[in-house]
Amino acid sequence: MKFSEQWLREWIDPPVDTRTLCEQLTTAGLEVDGVAPAGGDFKSVVVGRIAQAKPHPDAERLRVCLVDYGAETLAEVVCGAPNAQAGLVAPFAPVGARVSENRKIRASKIRGVKSHGMLCSPIELGLGDDADGLMELPGDLEPGADLTEALNLSDTLIEVDLTPNRGDCLGLIGIAREVGVMNGCDLRSTHIAPVPAVVDDIFAVALEAPEQCPKYVGRVIKRIDPEAQTPPWMVERLRRSGVRSISPCVDVTNYVMLELGQPLHAFDLEQLRGGVRVRLAEEGETLELLDGQQLTLTPDILVIADHERVLAMAGIMGGLDSSVTNTTTDIFLEGAFFEPRHVAGDARRFGLHTDASHRFERGVDPTQQSRAIEHATRLLLDIVGGEPGPVIETCTEEHMPKRPQVSLRRSRLLRVLGTEIDDERVCDIFKRLELGVSSTDDGFTVVAPGFRFDIQIEADLVEEVARIVGYDNIPAQRPTAALAIEPDDEAQVSVGKLRAVLVNRGYREAITYSFVDPEIQGLLYPETAISLANPISSDMRDMRLGLWSGLLQTAIHNLNRQQPAVRVFETGLAFQDHQGLTQSPRLAGLITGPVYPLQWAERRDAADFFDMKSDVEALLDAGDMLAQAGFVADGHPALHPGQSARVELAEKSIGWLGMLHPSIGQKLKVSTNIFLFELLLDPLCTGNLPEFKGLSKFPAVNRDLSLVLDEEVSSQKVRDLVGHCAGDVLKNLELFDVYHGEGIDPGKKSLSISLTFQASSHTLNDEEVESLVASVVDVLGTELGASLRG
Repeated sequence: MKFSEQWLREWIDPPVDTRTLCEQLTTAGLEVDGVAPAGGDFKSVVVGRIAQAKPHPDAERLRVCLVDYGAETLAEVVCGAPNAQAGLVAPFAPVGARVSENRKIRASKIRGVKSHGMLCSPIELGLGDDADGLMELPGDLEPGADLTEALNLSDTLIEVDLTPNRGDCLGLIGIAREVGVMNGCDLRSTHIAPVPAVVDDIFAVALEAPEQCPKYVGRVIKRIDPEAQTPPWMVERLRRSGVRSISPCVDVTNYVMLELGQPLHAFDLEQLRGGVRVRLAEEGETLELLDGQQLTLTPDILVIADHERVLAMAGIMGGLDSSVTNTTTDIFLEGAFFEPRHVAGDARRFGLHTDASHRFERGVDPTQQSRAIEHATRLLLDIVGGEPGPVIETCTEEHMPKRPQVSLRRSRLLRVLGTEIDDERVCDIFKRLELGVSSTDDGFTVVAPGFRFDIQIEADLVEEVARIVGYDNIPAQRPTAALAIEPDDEAQVSVGKLRAVLVNRGYREAITYSFVDPEIQGLLYPETAISLANPISSDMRDMRLGLWSGLLQTAIHNLNRQQPAVRVFETGLAFQDHQGLTQSPRLAGLITGPVYPLQWAERRDAADFFDMKSDVEALLDAGDMLAQAGFVADGHPALHPGQSARVELAEKSIGWLGMLHPSIGQKLKVSTNIFLFELLLDPLCTGNLPEFKGLSKFPAVNRDLSLVLDEEVSSQKVRDLVGHCAGDVLKNLELFDVYHGEGIDPGKKSLSISLTFQASSHTLNDEEVESLVASVVDVLGTELGASLRG
């Protein structure tokens, strides 16, 4: 919302300067986004009157003008503007004046004729966007008068960035109300006297969609002057609010919208047939909008129509065929209240965002329509004349928004703000905000006005008091509470600890969107995803089934920017549709590229499956769960069939790890090997309780075994059988060699393992150790067909 400070001060004039006013607005929640002077960066520009204009002798499109600018002699100026003619009053920059920061006027010769100055267009002075002709000034201005003073440009333009809940401040009256509350000032009279009807002409209105439009107000105005022009003061006020002047009827509706926040629209009465019908569109109906856009409507679009055709999209934009033109003499002026959500849906569907829809979708005051019509009527009569008919109001009360009654307890106000606010001060704040307030035994009862759609619950009233009192004026208080020390579960592993494990191993944490590209996700997960009804964009249409989609896009982004080594992880929710939405916390990681940075002492080996397996083992070891974990060779649609494993914990699957399937890498145009893991977070956070175990005083004994087994037998099976057979005496088992080749039959492999035995009560002798080893070899031979390598 952009407005002129002078215009605001006509509604309320607090005893503060511009800077303080802007600070007050920001403190009240109406953040000031910009402050700028009303005039451009020009100097010594004056009012000029063209006394004579004749064609240039050597240029068909140029004119030689004699300009009266208050000096003793007229200035001869060469001008190419099409509206340069005798009698026109326009801005004039004499020699030595400056029209912009870097443009100073000098005498020059144009096609053989000397030019002593420049007649200016609005765009050259920063007073508008029109560059097609000279800026036409009121004819009663005195030649030679300083342009800044003549146009009252000693003004400041303030732009506030409003949050969606403050639609009441999309009109100057709403901002003035806020300024009045903060400064304890009363608004100047806001009474708008009704304009009596001169003719009896009316235009019938039927509300056929009362849920979407419960109120519609209209008025016929006949015999207006189609040749009348918008007065310069209104054109200038519109300009300072960022609105371009179009025609008197349109300018008046925009002016009232800026003042009162109520959008209005004017139809050419001669183009209307039968009466106004506010209804839902019929299938296949079309409408050409004011901007020339042709729309095909559907039955859920709210429209303004007559008995023959659609006239406008309700609350958004009017149609071209029924618009007011420079030949219109009779108009139908309308104002309405539309249900905010319906307007918002229609505007977004067609990508339309207008000043009217911006206000309607945030909610306009449902009691304001007749008042706005009366205000617009008075302005129109002053500018274009005419004969108004009676104001016709059609309303279905059962569909009008109800004014909520909200209670505020003194105890709640004290508890939230931490300081006591006097009852009289609270009541004054509510009254100046035009909230109906009455005192009760324990606080206040407040009735929200029609223009405050955001007052619904007690917290809203606390916020109103806090922002008007001023957050800086609320004293800081130390919180007091009865605090209990909660027991710390030693078996619980925090997410922060898991993050630290990965960070210490060279990972960086990533945070990606929960909405992902359905094409990429479809390559990674076989399940059906939950699709969004209103996605941010087409490549963020589905809820993520896991975290790999986001991590892969992160890796691709880095690889495309010459970052070959990527190690990232993420914690977050995955979403599935299991007879309703279910959410599961996950921890996922990705690595690709060299294990170590480039240096002379390390090899440039690329990360592989076992590097990632080591990282997953470190996560399991954070909760002392590695002994209960297992890695089972298995297939996943997104992973390489020969380099993928299912991660188990206490014989329950908790996730996957492996290399990205080569075919998926080709589709994503990735040439390097990428390794991924994804684990359920809850099992990782539930670790084992640490237990103290005394250190044995007796020596340990090591034995190495080289076993020949079938190729498909995993080392995990060997580890499980040896542990079960040897019992508590086995303290450690390490796999230190895997061999294929000469001396080993095809389909076989050799695994070399180191066993460490140690008893807690005595020194193990050779017979006990040999017996243990023999038992291990026997079990492995029976269960896995293993034999000792010769």
